[in-house]
Amino acid sequence: MGFGEIAVLVRLFLGALATFVGILLWSRTRDAAWILVVLGVLVSYAEIIFSTLKRFGIVRMETLVLPLIGEIPPDELIQIFLTNLPVVLFAVAFIILLSRRRLH
Repeated sequence: MGFGEIAVLVRLFLGALATFVGILLWSRTRDAAWILVVLGVLVSYAEIIFSTLKRFGIVRMETLVLPLIGEIPPDELIQIFLTNLPVVLFAVAFIILLSRRRLH
C-alpha cells in the first residue's frame, strides 16, 4: 500500500469521525451557527468521498447526465462546489457568532 492510499484512508477515517461527532452535536443543539459548522463538515466529508470514488474510478462522469456550464466539465463543477461550500458555511457561521457577540 502506497502513500497515496494511506493518505486517502486517513482522510476518510478522520472525515467520518468528524462527521459522526458533528451529527451528535447537531442532535443536541438548535444554534444556527453550530448547525452551519456541522453542515460544513458534512459537505467536506461528501467531497472526500466524491474525490475518493472518482480517484478509484467508481464514479464516472460519462454516466452522469449533468448540464455543462460554459466549458467546465461536470466533475470539475461538482469538485469546485464541494470544495468551496464548506468554507462558505463556516464563514456564515462565524458571521452569525460575531453578530451576537460584539468585539470590544
